[in-house]
Amino acid sequence: MNAQFTEETMQTSKGSCRARVYRGASLLAPPPIVLHLHGGGFVGDSVAAGEKVANALAAAGAVVISPEYPSACMNPFPAALDCAYAMLSSMRSRCPQFAHKKSMLFVAGEEAGGNLAAGLALMARDQFLTDLKGQILLSPLLDPCLATASFRKFCPQSSVQSIAEGWQQYLGERSGLTHPYAAPGHCSRLGGLVPALVVTSEECPMRDEAEAYAERLRKAGVPVETHVLPGRASWLPVGGAAQETWPSHEEIISGIFSRFFKQAGAKPAKE
Repeated sequence: MNAQFTEETMQTSKGSCRARVYRGASLLAPPPIVLHLHGGGFVGDSVAAGEKVANALAAAGAVVISPEYPSACMNPFPAALDCAYAMLSSMRSRCPQFAHKKSMLFVAGEEAGGNLAAGLALMARDQFLTDLKGQILLSPLLDPCLATASFRKFCPQSSVQSIAEGWQQYLGERSGLTHPYAAPGHCSRLGGLVPALVVTSEECPMRDEAEAYAERLRKAGVPVETHVLPGRASWLPVGGAAQETWPSHEEIISGIFSRFFKQAGAKPAKE
């Protein structure tokens, strides 16, 4: 189900940014444009880490733009979020070559990218970016406390320290007083956000915080669709059993993505 992609240099209000642009074999009409933020732990990851999710979004009929956002190693919050917002707010005027002028804009991300996607949805509401029509959050990292039952049960001990350090580097000097854009799980004002699609899995360390965020969005009046996949969905390239389960998960989530786009108003392409 791999989509074709091209390497592009995107121009934004803050300068240029390298990105991959994915297109599937069949596009919706008009094709949604998805700003996809790759996953990982805030540090040391590249756009290639997000190819699984980008392929699934493209297979659902979208044009997917996956940028190289700044790593928290040298650029703590809000560097990555500012970079992503500059691209999101520039897409309509600066990226007409990638999709129709009536294409709807969505933001998507897995794990650390899901954190950025949720933060972008908050920024878009606060800065009146009405072009954004939906947010897709896949096992998002929303709470730096790392204290949920699912995290304690399903996060391998070998990964706990690296995730904690990733959060620490991302938050930087703000680690003692968390900004709501940096840790959306702590945001107290969620009303007025665009519709959300929240996907996690039964054995995901971030399952509890994702489900809690979805429930808080619902209570704030935000349309929310949630899915909990069987087993453990591995969003990043890995080996072993998790890799073997991905093909079936990819087909499931591509269908979920496609329905979400259609609910927003995209139509199947005419034959």
